Amino acid sequence: MRTPEQVIGIVSALEAAYPMAECTLDYNEAWELLVSVRLAAQCTDERVNQVVPALFEAYPSAEKMALAEPEDIEPYIRSCGFYHGKARDIVGAARMLADDFGGVVPDNMDDLLKLPGVGRKSANLILGDVYHTPGVVVVDTHCIRLSNRMGLVDDMKDPPKIETALRGQLPPEKSSDFCHRLVLHGRAVCSARAPKCEACCVRGFCQTYERDHT
Repeated sequence: MRTPEQVIGIVSALEAAYPMAECTLDYNEAWELLVSVRLAAQCTDERVNQVVPALFEAYPSAEKMALAEPEDIEPYIRSCGFYHGKARDIVGAARMLADDFGGVVPDNMDDLLKLPGVGRKSANLILGDVYHTPGVVVVDTHCIRLSNRMGLVDDMKDPPKIETALRGQLPPEKSSDFCHRLVLHGRAVCSARAPKCEACCVRGFCQTYERDHT
């Protein structure tokens, strides 16, 4: 585990290296992010961003989507993969939003988790990016890999446990952006197969670098 000073060092180094911490999915409102996050499962954000403009032109709101059948939207999202299940979840979520939430994406974890296809990762992303809720932690594959390598957690693979552990260490007002920066850093430097440790901005605070270079 890292000391509080080392954690702040990691946070600050990533802030300096990646000042523009933002979601790589394109969206204008909470409903669009909710749909895009579901489509992004086992698909690239780049592909999702290519697909959703036509989908949202045809179905510009949860209320409009609630009137559709899953097979109506499948042609729009086929290239995202697993489109049968994704279409079912998206339409199901739209209907629940229309029936139970006045067409508005909820601003709390409990209600978000009621929506089909929404897990804690998606809910935290929406809470952080749309509602700017302090203390949210989005645990994706980059977060799992980098938090273990850096020593923010010790050999943890379970997303809820990592979420809890990081929430206890990160400044609440910085946690959402920190997770976005982990994605950027994981893609650019700390990749799964070939991490570029010598070029890493957090090597002075990283447990793996410390272990392998001392």
